Amino acid sequence: MAKGTINVQAENIFPIIKKFLYSEHEIFLRELVSNAVDATSKLKALQKMGEYDGELGDIKIEVSIDKKAGTLTISDKGIGMNQEEVEKYLNQVAFSGASEFLQKYEGKADDAGIIGNFGLGFYSAFMVSTKVDVVTRSYKSTDEKEAVIWSCDGNPEYTIEKTTKKGRGSDIVLHITDEDKEFLEENRIQGILDKFCKFLPVEIKFGTKTELVDNAKGKKDKDGKIEKVEVTVDKIINNPNPAWKKSPTELKDEDYKSFYRELYPMTFEEPLFNIHLNVDYPFNLTGVLYFPRLKDKFEFQKNKIQLYSNQVFITDSVENIVPEFLTLLHGVIDSPDIPLNVSRSYLQTDSNVKKIASHISNKLADMFKNDREDFQTKWDDIRIFIEYGMLTDEKFWDRIKDVYLFKNTKDEYYTIDEYRASIEENQKDKDGKIVHLYTSDKVAQHEYVAQAENRGYDVTIIDGALAAHMVQKFEQSLENVTFARVDADTIDKLIQKVDAPKSNLTEDQEKELKELIEGVVEKESYSVQFESLTEKDNPMVITQPEFMRRMKEQSMTGGGGMMGMGNMPDMYNLVVNVNHPLVSKMLIETDADKKGQLAKQAADLAKLSQGLLKGEALSNFIKRSVELID
Repeated sequence: MAKGTINVQAENIFPIIKKFLYSEHEIFLRELVSNAVDATSKLKALQKMGEYDGELGDIKIEVSIDKKAGTLTISDKGIGMNQEEVEKYLNQVAFSGASEFLQKYEGKADDAGIIGNFGLGFYSAFMVSTKVDVVTRSYKSTDEKEAVIWSCDGNPEYTIEKTTKKGRGSDIVLHITDEDKEFLEENRIQGILDKFCKFLPVEIKFGTKTELVDNAKGKKDKDGKIEKVEVTVDKIINNPNPAWKKSPTELKDEDYKSFYRELYPMTFEEPLFNIHLNVDYPFNLTGVLYFPRLKDKFEFQKNKIQLYSNQVFITDSVENIVPEFLTLLHGVIDSPDIPLNVSRSYLQTDSNVKKIASHISNKLADMFKNDREDFQTKWDDIRIFIEYGMLTDEKFWDRIKDVYLFKNTKDEYYTIDEYRASIEENQKDKDGKIVHLYTSDKVAQHEYVAQAENRGYDVTIIDGALAAHMVQKFEQSLENVTFARVDADTIDKLIQKVDAPKSNLTEDQEKELKELIEGVVEKESYSVQFESLTEKDNPMVITQPEFMRRMKEQSMTGGGGMMGMGNMPDMYNLVVNVNHPLVSKMLIETDADKKGQLAKQAADLAKLSQGLLKGEALSNFIKRSVELID
């Protein structure tokens, strides 16, 4: 068996770096600024450990553009390098100075916020540059002439020579290619910094701005107030200490709301509430997640969670990275255990990312368990999040099903088990099934709700875009239960205690009535049926069959239904109460016109109760009603 060492040739590696190192060229700026942050964080860590006794002073990172020279420069006042370190770190592709630093000071610099991992970030500069200069001076240097300049034009050859530099740190000077001149535009660079570097832990200066301040000499204006004068100050483009890096005890509600506005400056509606993530075992995780206010319709704004690693932005496209239902939330997740890798497939399979997803699910489930009274006050607003999670994540269903709440028409709340115990005895049908009666609109379906409650039954509210899906999920997951919307049939059929009584009408009478009533309704939309209800019940009732309606609703919101069902017309049952006096009157009426008028009026009354009588049909009904009264 032969063994050998793979030879990576520099002349082959540079074309790969330029084309394939990252999926987006703009990533180079994130990498170089992150390196500058690391250089600064190392110096701060050394001072904290007593390895550096100098003053930190101004440690801002500066990004600057020189259009005339065609250069973009990233400058830091961090640890810097001497010639030996330059040769060691810059001339070895994929050698990570950050990793070496953490290994050298293992246990002492774990909280230093060092970002780099793979040692490839610096070479991203060659994606947009014809030449890269590194002017650097070590923090140990006492002479500005001890600085060095390293230069490379994207081939295996480089030069190192002595130079002068005031102060410690490094300047990375990129000579931008003709094809990448966009990176010499202020707006373009500002956009990249806002996207990737908005919350880096060291202040980043990009340009200057003017501010009005009190006149230092105390000079006053004619009104006796101290004059304001314009001064030029550094333009700091980032927030080095964002809310998620602070302890929850340091923050008030207004702080969280203010941070939300910082994350989403174009969003004017405040979130419902938030949860603060702060975990250090078995992995590091911080963040703030917000529950946004969703509109009545099924309108979700996904990709609002921003994923960070050590305050460096990675992505806001978190689908398939975090559980599906969490993509409805807004906010920030930050973990140093997430690799700074832009490959979505890598993130989706990374074990630490999977742990983060699991922890967030647990955090949400625990929040619901901790304070039931507070949870109930939020239920109407957060229910759609919970339901979406239960439908799309089986593990979340398992964790949350014990605290899912049914709310009935009396505004009482029950867990699933509590509700079962409450209705089990009274709402069990002749086959032993426990029937959950529900309404999707207790105002529009008031008549049906009232009939159920008059029988002593309880009606729960299951509404919204996910109602049909949730009903099916409950029926599949809960034992010995069935769900029926109150307008799906007559109440005695929805919870059938005994076999339905036979109709008092003869076959000839039923045939006569059916022909009469089918002549006054749209046969393609209404199926005429006869039932023996009480005399107190309405002469005709419109119901909508549960199965077909539910399948159509599922099809309209996606999944669970048959293809194309969302476009099918609604189908209804027109139930004729054979025991009502008006039905008997129709049978004995000899005047054909009046007979038809009675049938039409009774059918229109049933339509009116369901909001199905509109336009010309409604106008005709009103006119006919006046004539009947006269």
